[in-house]
Amino acid sequence: MLKKVLIANRGEIAVRVIRACKELNIKTVAIYSEADKNSLHVKLADEAVCIGPAPSMKSYLNEKNILEAACLIGADSIHPGFGFLSENAKFAKMCEECNIKFIGPSYKVIDLMGNKINSKNVMRENGVPVIEGSKDALKNFKEAEELAKKIGYPVILKASAGGGGKGIRIVYKSEQLKENFELVKQEAKKAFKDDTIYMERYIENPRHVEIQILADKYNNAVYLGERDCSVQRNNQKILEESPSTAINEEVRKEMGQAAIKAVKTIGYEGAGTIEFLVDSTMNYYFMEMNTRIQVEHPVTEMITGIDIVKEQLLIASGNTLNIKQEDICIKGHSIECRINAENPYNNFMPSPGKIEKLVLPGGNNTRVDSAMYQNYEIPPFYDSMIAKIIVLGKDREEAISKMKRALNETEICGIDTNIKFLVQILENNNFITGNFNTSFIKEEFKL
Repeated sequence: MLKKVLIANRGEIAVRVIRACKELNIKTVAIYSEADKNSLHVKLADEAVCIGPAPSMKSYLNEKNILEAACLIGADSIHPGFGFLSENAKFAKMCEECNIKFIGPSYKVIDLMGNKINSKNVMRENGVPVIEGSKDALKNFKEAEELAKKIGYPVILKASAGGGGKGIRIVYKSEQLKENFELVKQEAKKAFKDDTIYMERYIENPRHVEIQILADKYNNAVYLGERDCSVQRNNQKILEESPSTAINEEVRKEMGQAAIKAVKTIGYEGAGTIEFLVDSTMNYYFMEMNTRIQVEHPVTEMITGIDIVKEQLLIASGNTLNIKQEDICIKGHSIECRINAENPYNNFMPSPGKIEKLVLPGGNNTRVDSAMYQNYEIPPFYDSMIAKIIVLGKDREEAISKMKRALNETEICGIDTNIKFLVQILENNNFITGNFNTSFIKEEFKL
């Protein structure tokens, strides 16, 4: 069993991992930037180490400092959380070279699935439906132009190393292609230090549905149902739910089996997510794989009763996955809302600052994952998400009602938040009836 885990992250995911470790009697080490010295994850961990100044590049992305801290403090493993170094193959390899267990798949698998072109080719070879598009990186604009003519407009250009909604452009007609081709290459270079891009046919108004998997090093794997992540702003999710209203039981099973086949082929280990786009006739297409824990993992935990973070830790300890596919039972309907320190009515402008008053919701089957506390100062250097509220209802109608109640109970003073906007979403008739897609916020709220 792992004995001491260093959590290479901050905020609510660091708190989440610390709690799981404590329940498994594993010692924890928090790392923090100078801006995060008063953060909750620092207070909850058994030990804490400052690893640099506020900017991420000098702290949470500083591979050398993080590994030195792990070695000095005697950590035998590192949990990367999500974001930052969680899908960094180089960092995972450095951990291996330092004889420190990286809690996740091998660096080779991260490298393979982190490249969107290679991952699609792996899926294609395993019979998983993939959207028509380039099988290799686009070498130049002429190649892009020829491919766009072949597959037909609209097309979408994407950064091969992309993520977080960055490096993506939709092109509706040929006259827009050259400008967007150059823009995506520039965005990819700036965000990921890799200007490799590819193209695929753009599916208009799809649903974004992902399959949660767990796999051990003995080639055992299960899928834990799906999550619908179609409610997004600027390609970033803000509300997730499970089960999805976009698919039926037959398609759910097909997608799950496709995901399992893929992860077994690549020798995947740990928790991961296979993401699909689903069209209006329930055709599904592989989009990408996230080789880490997802922000929205609590939705799956609520409907299955399985602690995904604990399973990550047990798998990393070398344990055999003790869950069989037939053991997994989906009960009820769960919704998660991401609470962000931002103003939705001013282009989602971030709103750092001091939390002067904090009232969080409670009640049956209502969960809050957060690193907030009263008088906590939200720094301006990191992602704007400050909490997640997750509810479980006996059905979707009850889950929506319960989430509205929970959001209306929540009081966060001193900063702007998206709480009122989330309530508006839940009260929207198209959301209530399940008539929505990834363009929902843009079309319904004109934001």
